[in-house]
Amino acid sequence: MALLRASPRLLLRLQQLIWWLIYGGLLSAVLGLATERIAPGQGRALLLWGGLAAVLGVLLIFVRAALQARQDR
Repeated sequence: MALLRASPRLLLRLQQLIWWLIYGGLLSAVLGLATERIAPGQGRALLLWGGLAAVLGVLLIFVRAALQARQDR
């Protein structure tokens, strides 16, 4: 059961943001792991920010689950 109602356009944008955060975050984290030997500071920063972006994307999945499309009549 959905707790909140949102416009279909908002739900679409939220879904796009979720996938961008998850895939972009994971890609950044992998690049951070790969560059950590060459540039430790930059590698750790990519790993940290990429991981945070991926976690934020996963958390937004739960927010999206609480939303339901509003049907305008």
